[in-house]
Amino acid sequence: MSKSLSSRIVITGVGLTAPNGNSLAEFRQNLLSGTGRIANIEMRYMGQVHAGVCDYDARKYQTRRELRNSTRAGSIAVYCSREAVTDSGIEWEGLDTSRVGVYVGTTEHGNVETEHEIYNISQYDYDVRFWSHHHNPRTVANNPAGEVTLNMGIHGPHYAIGAACAAGNAGIIQGYQMLLLGEVDLALAGGVSESIQSFGIFAGFKSQGALAVHEDPNKASRPFDKARNGIVVSEGGAIYTLERLEDAKARGAKIYAEIVGYHLNSDATDAVLPNSERQVQCMKAALRKAGLQPSEIDIVNTHATSTPQGDAQECQAIRELFPVEVCPETRINNTKSYIGHAMGAAGALELAGNLPSFEDGLVHPTINVEDLDPECALGNLVMNEPEKRPEIRTILNNSFGMLGINSCLIVKKFAE
Repeated sequence: MSKSLSSRIVITGVGLTAPNGNSLAEFRQNLLSGTGRIANIEMRYMGQVHAGVCDYDARKYQTRRELRNSTRAGSIAVYCSREAVTDSGIEWEGLDTSRVGVYVGTTEHGNVETEHEIYNISQYDYDVRFWSHHHNPRTVANNPAGEVTLNMGIHGPHYAIGAACAAGNAGIIQGYQMLLLGEVDLALAGGVSESIQSFGIFAGFKSQGALAVHEDPNKASRPFDKARNGIVVSEGGAIYTLERLEDAKARGAKIYAEIVGYHLNSDATDAVLPNSERQVQCMKAALRKAGLQPSEIDIVNTHATSTPQGDAQECQAIRELFPVEVCPETRINNTKSYIGHAMGAAGALELAGNLPSFEDGLVHPTINVEDLDPECALGNLVMNEPEKRPEIRTILNNSFGMLGINSCLIVKKFAE
């Protein structure tokens, strides 16, 4: 443990896989070029559905046998964690891994494996002798984080943070807090999703009238567009290495950003419908912790999932807190228009896509906005083309989830 604990926590490594990229550089390039990557896949009982599918090299860090026993969420978590550590430049050999913590946000983990097993034994007249003995370790909530510890030989604490679609932000916040408390010296933190493996998720959204449909899958996720009609379910992951500032500086690490503010709160009004008043409260609390005014935020990355009510409610909250006449320099964008909704990974992935703005000064756009819904009209919404800014110093990242959980994370360009 560091002798004097810093209250400044920084991001020093990023590992990710998204439907349109398996590294931060590739992901960022596709966001700037307007390149989404949504496919049509076959879902049992439903036929073809739109989905964001990742195409990363799972064998890079796991053997065939390990992958057979693993889960998709666990495999994504391993890939992203390993990539983050490599990106950070941390000398892993000789590191005290009892001082490393793994905090992975998830949305749906567990039901995926159970669905697969039920379907499998249905092919054998429901004979449970064909039920996998790997089922229990695959379905426990801590599976993705636990698989990382097994793969990397980590002996510090690990657990999953179940926070619906706010889980990616929540995983980062948990890592931040554990570093502040001195419980760990390095946190692997973020979120993962294996949602496209689950029939139940697709069927559930369809029964709610919230599953996107479009003749072109790459235009199905269209937040703020007047014709938007629902969510594109996606998989993916983003894991960060978080460190106390003095530790990062002592080893000469590159620093992507400093975490300066965060907040989580609950609507307590509805299981599904968002509450813009509570979203405003969440953002205000994060700004207060960061010591920032709304006018000092350069990018607001929206949660907007492409559902009619969800997008409108968030836009109402943003208009209230970031009115263009008060915040003329604030720019607003959305990442789900490229990759769909990666559920537990969403917040972490979307933050990653914006981090390079600190270096290149570009705000990636929201794509697929052909006819802006008046209810979603935001004065400084960046649409369809990137926008170059004189300087970008702060990013506010929103992620909201079912059961009314809201999260907001603020990062700042590192300065001494």
